[in-house]
Amino acid sequence: MKPLDLWFRFICSLSVIFLSVSGFYLPGLAPVSFCEEDKKTGDCQVKSLFSVYYFVVRFDFCQDEEEKRPSENLGQVLFGERIETSPYRFTFKKDEACQKVCTKSYDTAKLEDKANLDFLKRGMQLNYQHHWIVDNMPVTWCYDVEDNQKYCNPGFPIGCLVTAEGRPKDACVINSEFNKKNTFYVFNHVDITITYHSGEHENWNGARLVSARLEPKSVKHSSENSQTCQGPPMEIPGEFSSNLNLTYSYSVTFESTDLIKWASRWDYILVSMPHTNIQWFSIMNSLVIVLFLSGMVAMIMLRTLHKDIARYNQVDQEESGWKQVHGDVFRPPQKGMLLSVFLGQGTQIFIMTFITLFLACLGFLSPANRGALMTCAVVLWVLLGTPAGYVSARLYKSFGGEKWKTSVFLTALLCPGIVFADFFLMNLILWVEGSSAAIPFGTLVAVLGLWFGISVPLTFVGAYFGFKKPHPVRTNQIPRQIPEQSFFTKPVPGIIMGGILPFGCIFIQLFFILNSIWSHQMYYMFGFLFLVFIILVITCSEATILLCYFHLCAEDYHWWWRSFLTSGFTAVYLFVYAIHYFFSKLQIQGAASTILYFGYTMIMVLIFFLFTGKWKPNSGMFMVFPQLPQKNMS
Repeated sequence: MKPLDLWFRFICSLSVIFLSVSGFYLPGLAPVSFCEEDKKTGDCQVKSLFSVYYFVVRFDFCQDEEEKRPSENLGQVLFGERIETSPYRFTFKKDEACQKVCTKSYDTAKLEDKANLDFLKRGMQLNYQHHWIVDNMPVTWCYDVEDNQKYCNPGFPIGCLVTAEGRPKDACVINSEFNKKNTFYVFNHVDITITYHSGEHENWNGARLVSARLEPKSVKHSSENSQTCQGPPMEIPGEFSSNLNLTYSYSVTFESTDLIKWASRWDYILVSMPHTNIQWFSIMNSLVIVLFLSGMVAMIMLRTLHKDIARYNQVDQEESGWKQVHGDVFRPPQKGMLLSVFLGQGTQIFIMTFITLFLACLGFLSPANRGALMTCAVVLWVLLGTPAGYVSARLYKSFGGEKWKTSVFLTALLCPGIVFADFFLMNLILWVEGSSAAIPFGTLVAVLGLWFGISVPLTFVGAYFGFKKPHPVRTNQIPRQIPEQSFFTKPVPGIIMGGILPFGCIFIQLFFILNSIWSHQMYYMFGFLFLVFIILVITCSEATILLCYFHLCAEDYHWWWRSFLTSGFTAVYLFVYAIHYFFSKLQIQGAASTILYFGYTMIMVLIFFLFTGKWKPNSGMFMVFPQLPQKNMS
């Protein structure tokens, strides 16, 4: 049977399997049905709803006495998305009004209470936020913005501040009662509204949650054991010297609607993102510009090379330009082992990124599937050690290298070791600061096990096959003298100019990505990100080949490192943009937070440097120079 027939039968079999399934849900996104306690039927669940949230353990909030922790995947732990159960408890379709959660008492004469209260005020000053979850759905705070639009934020602040000058900051602008100078207002009460799809006319039992909203309030309770949740706001003076009792409370209301399907329950959050239309227009504009520039680069490169090859292949044509360096163009560069290591790691990162973004476009790695994106990336990186070893070993052998063991070890350990060392140092800072985002020691050991137990052996397997490949072109025994170069053909100007075009096609998406990481905004435009990724690959390749061609025309055959750094210099622009983002968009204060930002940024810059620098014009060299007359190949 022919391979094509086997492939056709395999596709048909998969189609039959999928058609025979009555319902299909992506992994980690299966719906949960709820029902009332006296109406349990079928597979619906009778249980209380627990709102769970991320928190920093140093904040003195109400805590769950049972201290349950749901199961978390590798991506959630690495991203610091540590989920804890909270004491805010409510049962499905059971409305509650002004329920007390706990009361926190602060005696300023005690150092511990004073430190907790000062830390709470510091959090309100820096606009720290709660992030709650119900049924894997973020509890959102929806409020009106400009042009009568509603914005739903997947979090709400712990409080706000009115400055000594009387200027309300952040959430204090929503209430005219927040008007006292140098005063903090803590949001100690929340009105929660949960909307559900009844499922009366569906083929499943119970009901499914489709939205969870809340409205934070600051309420000074008249009595610790008798709350009305009505009254003046809870004020904490900036200069506070007396004792304080702070009571937390909540109200919950359930609403039914059949207009929203469970599969569309994230739409109201995504649609309400601010300036969505402007973002989409900017992305499309960027894509059109980059596509146009890429087409121009490709057209110039192909037409120029075609004319040069036709002219140089004439019998009576005198050799000039890049034809004179055909015997030196594959001469091994300095630090060839390091270059081969970088290219091997770049190949591994490229394949990992391509597969991850492709799965994200299909919906497998959506924001609803928490931690899936990071988990997928780590697992793919571990399993892709073979391509890294193969590329590194083949290139190192083409350089005539003999220390193959050292080359393979560096491929498997150098760049991942730098990333792990940086990540470990950042984790130490989180441990010292007492943050729940710190990675447990067991998880670090598991990551090391994946690295040394799977990735390193696979790198050796790839290197075994890579060392068997011969080099296609011989080099002259005596190196050719390089003539004096003009300013634009020198290494530094070419490298600096080479990274501008690739950076131009990513800086808009880069802004959204940094917002999702540091500003708690959801990133969901994976389709556009995948297109930008493909355009970035094409742009890096074309820009590198074009600049490398100009260098060879100037009879400079030292192109190996230059071609790697030409597109790899895009990472330098990324780092400069990250610095601009830090000072213009973020309000990070303190040495620890600053070190964390730049530490994680350096990891991102290194990975991006390896990915963009990978696009050396090897294929272009192998295609061009074999077309020369055979007498010139000696």
